[in-house]
This record gives sequence, structure tokens and C-alpha cells, in this order.
Amino acid sequence: MDIVIAALSITIQERRSADGVDAHVPMILQDGALYDPALDRFFRDLPLNGVRSRHSLRAYGYDVLVWARFLSEACAKTIWQADRHDVLAYHRVRRRADAGQRISAASWNRAVACLDRLYRWGVQEGLIAEAPFTHRSVWRQGYAGRRSQVAARNDAYEPAARRADVSFVTLEDYRRFRDVGLKALLPDGRTRPGARDRNGIRNALFADLLVTTGLRLEEASSLFTSDLVFADQRPGRQVWLDLPDAQTKGDRGRQILVPARLLEQVRAYVDVERAHAITKFQQRSGWQSIDRPIFVHRERHAARLRLLDGGDIALDLLDPEERCRIIVCDSDGTPSEPAALWLSEVGMPVQPNSWEVIFARASSRCRSFGLDINISPHQLRHTFAVHMLAMLIQHRIRDAALPAGSMEGYRQMLGDPLQQVQRLLGHASLTTTYIYLDHIATRADTVDAAVEELLGLLPSEATL
Repeated sequence: MDIVIAALSITIQERRSADGVDAHVPMILQDGALYDPALDRFFRDLPLNGVRSRHSLRAYGYDVLVWARFLSEACAKTIWQADRHDVLAYHRVRRRADAGQRISAASWNRAVACLDRLYRWGVQEGLIAEAPFTHRSVWRQGYAGRRSQVAARNDAYEPAARRADVSFVTLEDYRRFRDVGLKALLPDGRTRPGARDRNGIRNALFADLLVTTGLRLEEASSLFTSDLVFADQRPGRQVWLDLPDAQTKGDRGRQILVPARLLEQVRAYVDVERAHAITKFQQRSGWQSIDRPIFVHRERHAARLRLLDGGDIALDLLDPEERCRIIVCDSDGTPSEPAALWLSEVGMPVQPNSWEVIFARASSRCRSFGLDINISPHQLRHTFAVHMLAMLIQHRIRDAALPAGSMEGYRQMLGDPLQQVQRLLGHASLTTTYIYLDHIATRADTVDAAVEELLGLLPSEATL
């Protein structure tokens, strides 16, 4: 006999009483109680299987919530009773409904990826005999002309979502967004009368960091002041910055190159704006407002922080959320300041969701001046990738001095730029980075200079 659950009684709890990453593992509830112990075990296993970001865990929770409500309301089933026909019905509701209710192909594919992982886990745990999805092995054109088999592709995926996932802006639009939106200047560069955005310099500097390094929002938000302020840093020198494993997506760690001009501006921000924020933090005993603060000594040994209550902790073990809870103490043990670089006016670490709001308000300010600009932090990561790849290709074309050649030679020529951008962005697979080539091709302004350089390298008609 099927168990019928009222869809409206199925809810989500985004946080639970736990420490560390587990605190952000969602719970699906029914009438205030646990919906299903096995489903909850799946969620609790996610951090062990590579899903650690608060945003990713939250997305998994809501994708499962919507699916559970649909099964209850439309099919009178629980999560573990779904079959392929239910997936087809779900697709009709989510992707073929009226325009106002229809989700994008990218959102659909994200939900499929979540549910596919759920049901694969269910099969492995012996909870179900088979998943409600069908799979097939497909072949794709691999990098440099090689073919690589992709096993068990879920038939529910929609290939149309791939191009829509990459959204980037021209550097000119970015400049307008930064100056008008974040700095609150007029479109002609003059100071806007009555402008009171006291964090404009900080916000613009943060955006410059994203667009010149390709950092993810959580990675940039959780940087320490000590990461970018180097006592022995010589003027005019760029710096390779090591991102610890736990700070990055997938715990892969990587290096990013921080421009020298940006480092100088960061030092100015630290000396003035951040210093004022620290004063307010100390006056207000701001550490009392931080959830589960981690107190450390100012002095540290290599890649380890010394805990105030004894012992130490490796930087490689601190995730972005934990890094924003680090409080640096003076020699006498008095809490002094957050370790985080980016602080609010009262000295509290600026959280990723606050940056999203800041960018949304800046975009709205641009539109109030008739500028068709709407930029999110993640778009700046895409912008970095596209423009960095275009510039590297230009340099490679110039250095290789190749006239018309085979496509195989061209792919070999592009090998280094793709791999360089892959490393800078922290992509696990080169296939992900390869997507940006398609978008370079759609924007003529990013390759015009490369074409001109290539033409300059070709022999003229007089020499043929």
C-alpha cells in the first residue's frame, strides 16, 4: 500500500545542530519530523563525497524537496518509490509547463544531477533495486582530437543547457559597473552629489580581484589579510598565491596570480578602511556576535595557526565558513580583529550572500542611469576565463608564428592556454575549460587583436 504524504507538509531545514560542514547539511522534514532516515543519511554522506560548499548543500536540499513534493502531490509516492514514468511526468511539469512556471534547461540538469546521485547512492545502499533513470554510454570528441568514452550518461539531461551556463561581460561594461554601480560615480566619472556609499572602494577592489584572478565567490570572501599583505613584497611584483585545499571547491587547492597594482590597492584598503572597521569591531566587542569564533594567536608557524586555548590547526583544513570565524588575538589574549580581509563597516567579515546583494544593488544603480548592466560575482569568474584565454591564445599565435595549418596543429597550439586557464580556475577537467572556446568564437571583439596579429605574421603576396 502506497504511503501518501501531503506535499505542503514536506519542508526543509537548512541547518542542523552540528559542527563544521555538517551544520549546513539540510534536512527534509514531514510535519516537523524527519521525512526519511535513509534520505537523511544520504545528505549526511554528501560532505564525504565531495559536496561541501554551503551553497551546493543547500541546492541539493531544495532539489530533493521539490522532487519529494511532486511525488507526494502528483504520484502519491515517497522518494524511494519513484520510477521512470514519474521522471517523465516531472519533466513535463518542470520543463514543458507555461513560461511563467517553466525552469531553464540548466536548472533542470542541476536537479537531474542531484537526483541521479541520490538514486545511485540508494542502489549502492540496497534501498532500491534500480534507479528511475535510464543511462547510456556515449562518445564525445575529446581534447586534441582524441576520443574518450563517457560511461553511463543520464538520458534525462538536456544538452541545450551547456552554452547558457557561461555568462560574461565586456571589459567596458565591467568598468561602467565598477565605477557607476560600486563606486557610485556618475557615468561621466564625476562624483555623484549626495552619494553615501562608504564601502565603494572596498566593493570595487573586491570586484577587481574577482575579474583579474577568476576566484570563486566563497574563495575570495574567505581570504585572510595575511594572504595578500606581504611584508617583503617588492613594488611592481605580482604574487602567486596558494589557495589551501579546504578553501577551494573539491578540496583541490591551486595557485592564483594576483596583479601588483591590485596588491598595492589592497594594502591601502587595509591601512585605511579596514583599520577603521577594526576599531569599531574592538569597541563593540564584535567577536561576541560571531557564531562559534575560533581564537588564534597573531604569530603563526608556516601553514598552521596557533589556537589560543592550545594546539594548532592546519590552514589546509579550514573551509571558507571556518576561515570567516577566525579571530586574531593580541599577545595578552585579547581578541583584536577577524583574520578575514573583507570587513563590514563595524568589522564583521563580509559573507558571500552579502556580496550577492552588493552586486545586485550596484546593477540596479547602473540601470537607473540607463545602462543595461546586470552583473553577478560569478559572471566575473567567467569574464576572467574568457578574456584570459583570448589573451593567451593571442600570445601563443604570435609566438608560434604559424600560417595556415592543420586543425591538429591548431589544437596543439591551444593546449597550453587551455591548461593554464584550467589551473587558474581550478577546474577538475579540461573539458569544463574547453567550453570557453565556444564563447570566444561568439564574441568577435575578444579575438580581433589575435586575428590582426596572425595576419601580420602571414607572408605578404609580394613574397609568395
